[in-house]
Amino acid sequence: MAATRSSGECHRYRTRLVLLDMRTLVHTSRPVRVRQDDYVVSAEFYDVLQAEQDTVRVRRLYGRAVESARLGVLDVGAGTGRVTLMSLLASQVDVHAIEPAHAMRTPLMTRLASLSAELRARVTVHPTTLGEAGLRDVADLAICHNMIACLSPSARHVLWPALAEALVPGGSLLLQLPPSGLFPGEVTERRFPEQQVGRHEYGGRMVLSAEGDRIRTRFDYWVRESGLMLREHTETFWMWPASRTEMIKDLEDHGFVPQPACEDPAVLAMTLGPRPQ
Repeated sequence: MAATRSSGECHRYRTRLVLLDMRTLVHTSRPVRVRQDDYVVSAEFYDVLQAEQDTVRVRRLYGRAVESARLGVLDVGAGTGRVTLMSLLASQVDVHAIEPAHAMRTPLMTRLASLSAELRARVTVHPTTLGEAGLRDVADLAICHNMIACLSPSARHVLWPALAEALVPGGSLLLQLPPSGLFPGEVTERRFPEQQVGRHEYGGRMVLSAEGDRIRTRFDYWVRESGLMLREHTETFWMWPASRTEMIKDLEDHGFVPQPACEDPAVLAMTLGPRPQ
């Protein structure tokens, strides 16, 4: 007779029933919110479908600033580690990778484990939000790549003071802007280039649709072999639009001042001013 349990996952291995207790213990002096993990579907497909393009993009958007860092680089919303890895290779400073989603942190840690001990000694992965990490004066450059759009206005207002705390005065913030919005009823679609892995062909698309003041973002993924569909998966997220002007105003309220416009209009550059005495 199968055993019963109140928590954990049940896996059959040959004829034995193995019960795995999936509880996690976090030891910290700061309160940490237990959150429902996101990206459990997308984590499998993210690198195979987007890594090649994203590697080029992060180098183009942030490479020069990372090379100029003299204290530390803060990668907020590190995901699978594209900005983190580029920062380790392009600088000599410490890197702090902030990634609260367990599903994305797993490939991030796998990527870091393949590096030399010398490189790994310069990177710390924080499994919390930036505010929960409690960092102060650890970096002169903070990068928010492909993550601000996924934060609600209330979550952004928690992030701004945490950024101001983690950066040193005079430090730079590079922020990939969220979309400015969609027209009512507008739907846009972006297909990812299909990738061959052995016998299997991986594909996917991102579909954006306007819903009130938010954007529904649906990711469809599939795996085929010789034209036959093997698997299909879908994961949906919300995005909150905001204009460049709105972002600047929010950050100015927390001590940041605008830098000259970046070459790419999708990125907003700000500098942290002196802290009030």
